[in-house]
Amino acid sequence: MKKIKICIVGCGAIGSWIGVLVGQSPNVELSCLVRASSIEEIKAQGLRLSDAGAKALDTPPLIIHPTCVSDDARTIGEQDWIILAVKATSLLDLVPKLVPMVGSQTSIWTAMNGLPWWFMQGLNGNSPLKSKTFMSIDPKGSISGSIPLEHWVGGVVHASCSLISPGHALHHFGNKLLIGEPSAGQNLHLSPRVKALTELLCHCGFDALASEHIQKDIWYKLWGNMTINPISALTGATTDKILADPLLKEFVSGVMLEAREIGARIGIPISQTPEDRHAVTAKLGAFKTSMLQDIEQHRPVELDVLLNAVLELATWTDVAAPLSRALMGLTRVKAQTIGVYPAES
Repeated sequence: MKKIKICIVGCGAIGSWIGVLVGQSPNVELSCLVRASSIEEIKAQGLRLSDAGAKALDTPPLIIHPTCVSDDARTIGEQDWIILAVKATSLLDLVPKLVPMVGSQTSIWTAMNGLPWWFMQGLNGNSPLKSKTFMSIDPKGSISGSIPLEHWVGGVVHASCSLISPGHALHHFGNKLLIGEPSAGQNLHLSPRVKALTELLCHCGFDALASEHIQKDIWYKLWGNMTINPISALTGATTDKILADPLLKEFVSGVMLEAREIGARIGIPISQTPEDRHAVTAKLGAFKTSMLQDIEQHRPVELDVLLNAVLELATWTDVAAPLSRALMGLTRVKAQTIGVYPAES
């Protein structure tokens, strides 16, 4: 039987976690597109996965050795699936470089945070907003111009991982992956490729679910991330401390109510209250958000896809969103001050 060619793009925490489990499948031929600085270690040591529930540094990790590890898509060649597990901050420069791996039947599944560039195109009905594009995500259309929408598949990751070293992920909690067509919300169907990837990921040990409207799932995750992530970056606090402070918790709720109104106006209503969502987050205990990890490591922060794009939505839907704008300004200045977000041009 012909093996499924899958390339993990970005072997950070999430990419390495997914890569190890997918790479164990006998039906998969796994490749990795990584930074040049990571190639030598991953080739020598393989992709590795440790469990935070065990004594990670004392317990041997799961290890797989990809067929090909390179920083050049031309070396890897055409793939059946590309799993994009990079920071959104690198997407504009990266996507054109992926073209050599994209054949007529190649699909790209995004295991990434925040709003994707194609988010508006999958809205229900005949809303004029469907023609809108995010200036904060793809200002010149270089992403859509490099690889057309037909190749893209939406995703949501409900998991927390951190990176021990290049290609070595530490899995903290969560195992849920969602997969859905960018435009399926208009027709409420599950495509053969979504069904196939969902089945494969389930066989690899993930709690994978096919989504009939991935925008809803993306928006629901964002509803929590767009507040907790920036506030953690500002304060340096884990989620439990943020929600334990009554003033911060009130502020978080205010931002969430603004976002809930935006969602209602684009046809993605959320029935939960902020308090409902706080209760879900509280069950996860004390953990560092991805943005806090980035701030601590002085890496670029995903502020545009988590918050700036939401402000564009607020403008398009005539929602004032003063608290969201304040949060964006505060976090932007914090990130600019330490050099992890571009200065205003």
